[in-house]
Amino acid sequence: MERKHFLKSLLMGAASAPVLLSACGKDTVSPTSSTTTTGTTGTTGTGSGSCTVAPTETEGPFPTKVPASYVRSDIKDGKTGYELGITISITNSNSSCAALAGALVDIWHCDAEGNYSEYGGSGMQATNYQAVHFLRGRQTTDANGQVKFTSIFPGWYSGRATHIHVHVYAANGTSLKVTQIAFPEGTGSAVAAVNGYAKGLSGYTANASDNVFSDGVSLEMAAVTGSTTAGFQLAISLAVPA
Repeated sequence: MERKHFLKSLLMGAASAPVLLSACGKDTVSPTSSTTTTGTTGTTGTGSGSCTVAPTETEGPFPTKVPASYVRSDIKDGKTGYELGITISITNSNSSCAALAGALVDIWHCDAEGNYSEYGGSGMQATNYQAVHFLRGRQTTDANGQVKFTSIFPGWYSGRATHIHVHVYAANGTSLKVTQIAFPEGTGSAVAAVNGYAKGLSGYTANASDNVFSDGVSLEMAAVTGSTTAGFQLAISLAVPA
């Protein structure tokens, strides 16, 4: 059963109209040569450890409508932003945390301005992107339980910290886990270096106040390294019951 309810997200979104904040013109933080923060959880490959199942979270108001149509690893689709390489490792909590091969992993996230594709033109998202498709993809885990995507560093929108949505399915299409990936914050973090792109971080909702992450993000926190000049790399291990 989900820890948070979709209705809660809708109510918070409505209470913070407009949902998408206007640009505040804050200057970009000078990037460090390397911003490194750890936070991954679980074990990969050996099947000899123990792990905690990733928290179940809402798909949110903007899930991919036809995920099977987006089988690709490069999901940028021409969107502007700092490049982000994403590596997700899936382990099986029912099999001593062994790497889970053959699982389907869907991801989706907002663009630099905080907008999602396939939606828009409403109070939840003013910009209408109903007819376009970006920053959404599906990959199948390899023998090491891993999938890799090339994307851009997500922006943010009112009420939410920077995040990526993840839906893991068994090879036969059975849903195993809907969850989200959190990003480290604070001085020296990638979030600080990106600085919300053009809109800055004025009005940004931190993980501790986020309506999904506020009850704890230790099992959803990615390790993010890199810089705005070299691009960023994200890695996380998620345990699911398969």
